[in-house]
Amino acid sequence: MALTVDAIDHLVINVRDVEAAAAWYQRVLGMTREDFDPGPGKVRRTSVKFGQQKINLRPLSASKEEWFTADHEKAGSDDLCFLTSASPRAVADHLRGCGVAVIEGPSDKRGAQGTIVSVYCRDPDGSLIEISSYK
Repeated sequence: MALTVDAIDHLVINVRDVEAAAAWYQRVLGMTREDFDPGPGKVRRTSVKFGQQKINLRPLSASKEEWFTADHEKAGSDDLCFLTSASPRAVADHLRGCGVAVIEGPSDKRGAQGTIVSVYCRDPDGSLIEISSYK
């Protein structure tokens, strides 16, 4: 039997300031914050949830013993694309209303299922955030 992957459950991004990152993802992208305890000897975790997925916000200050992670952790090195049903114009207007600069878009790109129209900004750590809708 061949292994197949069905979906993404969660991603982990490294951040300089968990509180600032969580507040940004809540305010700008409408995500829901969740704090949880992963068990003894581990640092308390914060995630932001959307749809059926979540993003765990790993503080750069956490050791590998406290938070098992990738070999090379660095804040601001992510490139994430989120889907929305909002129009690209509404996305750009919303970002500007939140005081977030639109750095590109709307522009046509190739998504996993076809052509998407994307608007780009950066999160507080400098990661590239793409907010898209399918044509």
